[in-house]
Formats: sequence, C-alpha cells, structure tokens
Amino acid sequence: MPTKRDGTGPETVDRALIGTTRRVNARTGMIEFSRLPSNGHSNAPGTPAESVIYRLDPVRESQTRRLIFQLGTSDPARAVAAARIVAPDVAGIDVNAGCPKPFSTSGGMGAALLRTPDLLVEILEALVKEVVPEFGIAVSVKIRLLETAEETEALVRRLVRTGIAGLTVHCRTTPMRPRERAIRGQLRLVGDVCREAGVACVMNGDVDGREQAEDLIKEFGVDGAMIATAAEKNPSCFRPGKLAGWEEVARQYVQFAIEAENKFGNTKFSLQQLIPGREPMCKRIIAAKTYTELVEVLGLDDMRDAAAEVDRALGMEAAKKHKQERKQAETDKKAQKKRRRDSNDSVQVKRRVLDERPAGLSMAAASAL
Repeated sequence: MPTKRDGTGPETVDRALIGTTRRVNARTGMIEFSRLPSNGHSNAPGTPAESVIYRLDPVRESQTRRLIFQLGTSDPARAVAAARIVAPDVAGIDVNAGCPKPFSTSGGMGAALLRTPDLLVEILEALVKEVVPEFGIAVSVKIRLLETAEETEALVRRLVRTGIAGLTVHCRTTPMRPRERAIRGQLRLVGDVCREAGVACVMNGDVDGREQAEDLIKEFGVDGAMIATAAEKNPSCFRPGKLAGWEEVARQYVQFAIEAENKFGNTKFSLQQLIPGREPMCKRIIAAKTYTELVEVLGLDDMRDAAAEVDRALGMEAAKKHKQERKQAETDKKAQKKRRRDSNDSVQVKRRVLDERPAGLSMAAASAL
C-alpha cells in the first residue's frame, strides 16, 4: 500500500530499498519489499521480524499501470540500483528534487539537488540510460521553483535534455512553507520549455480538487496537476462532483489498510487527516492500539473478523500485551521505590525523635512517639 505526501515526503530513500527482498505476501497477495530492521532484530515479542519498506497491489497496478515510485537519492549509482529493484512492478521512477524537509536535504536529496544541478542531471541521465531501455518504464523528476524565472528556466532546460518523460514543478521555492500561497508566475514558462522538448509538465501547489486542476491545466497550458494536501484530507477530491463524506472515505481507507496489512501507526496517522478534529471519536482513534479497537471506534462491525486476523498476522495483540506488561512492571518498580523511600523517611524521623528527646525521657518512650 504505497503512501506518499507529495512535496513533503516521505519518498523511499535509495539506501532503504537496496538490500530488500521482494516477496508476495501469501495472505494479502501484495508485493512487499522488506528487510531486517537496522538493529538486526525485533525488539518486542509479536512484532514482525522484517520491516516492509515498500508495498504495492499487483492486481490494481496491472489494471492501471499508473503507479509511479518516487525515489529519494543523491547518487547516480545508488539511484540505478534502487530503481532496478522496483522497476518491474511500477510504471515509472520519479526523482524527488523538491522535498525541503531536513531528513531529505541533509543527505543531499530532495530540494538540496536544486543546489547541485550537475549531480541532478547525472542522476537522471543514469536512470534514463540504465533503467528505461531495460524495463521500458518512464523516468521523471519533481522540482521546486528557483528564486528567479531565469534560474528556473535554465535548470528546466538542462533537465528536459536528460531524456526524462515528465517534470513536475511545485510552485513554491525551497524556503516557502505550505501555509504560503503557491506562486504561479513562472508556470507558463516551465510548461513552454517542457513542451518544446516533448516532456510532460505537471503543476503542483494549492490544487484542491479535480475541477480546479482542470481549470489550471487550461489556464497555464500544462499537461496535468498534482494534488497533495487536499488528497490527505479527502482523496475523493480526484473524482468529479461533490466530495464524499469523511465517513465514506474513512471506511474505504480502513478496508484498504486491512486488506494490505498496512502498518497500524501509518493507518492511524492517515485517519487523523481524514476525520475532522472536532469529531468526538478522534481521541478514541488516537488511543486505539489494534485494528480491532479501531473498527470498534468507527462502528465498522462488518470488519471485525478481518481486523482481528490482521492483528494476529501483525502480532499486534502480543505486542500490546508485551507493552502492558512492561508498563505494569514500570508501575510496580515505581511503587517499590516509593515504599523504600517512605520506609527510609520513617526511619529518619524516628532517629530525629531519639536524637532530640528531652533529658530524662527513656529510649522506649521516645520510640513510641
């Protein structure tokens, strides 16, 4: 179940993917790329021995061939090595050169690549040369605007000459945050440069739904529009017409999550974006520790059996029990420390009484005070 918040991550980093094992989950039919955790073992009883780095549904993908794998990288060789692992199962590889978050830029990835255009060009050329002919899929890149139109144009002209099939431009500069309105003054220029080179141009930034996307495509002469934040709140924004209610969206999402055995923490996080914060059940969702508890909170009675099966498959009941036992042990330890402290305080009080007893008062009488 691939998840992505476009422009803000998380893309899948090349180092995380390299060394994974591809397998088909016999319970779900999902293709999973997994590896041992970085510490080499599982910490809590009942938790899976391996971490799933990337997961996809081969049935849905075979029907649509639209799944694009976004890659975080800062090295041509690693980019190719990582891309080769997933290339047989996806429709394209997109290099993330737009994420401004420190987890990405600190490693020279994401928007940091905009400051090293030679390296970005090398990465794209390597992918086009090594991956495209071998697997017959497309390579694309996602960038942000530079400070001036001249700088942006120069960069885009270099990128479209690498052989990429598509370029997405997030209409904000790297320092800009999501709360700042997207700027579209350079968008037509970027679209024109891409069109000259035969490269598809997709816009991103403050696109709230399908109708607005279609209007912006016509206005700026680009080939497509990418929806990010609005899709986190309600993914029905991609379809024509009125948005679905959060209840319908949440139900469908939980069903997908259970079918894919999605990581529970990820499921809870996504639900918190889908469900309005004023809803009373939000606190109960945050407190839920298993899929069984989650469907109970949401009133999804028809999913109880499936939720219980996923809990067993993911070892969540055992992990929950282990956590409760650990919490109880910590509570007992604190109580034991308090008893010892109270006992020590009592002894010290008695010693002070004995030391401060009036002259002529017997030891026995002082001890009884």
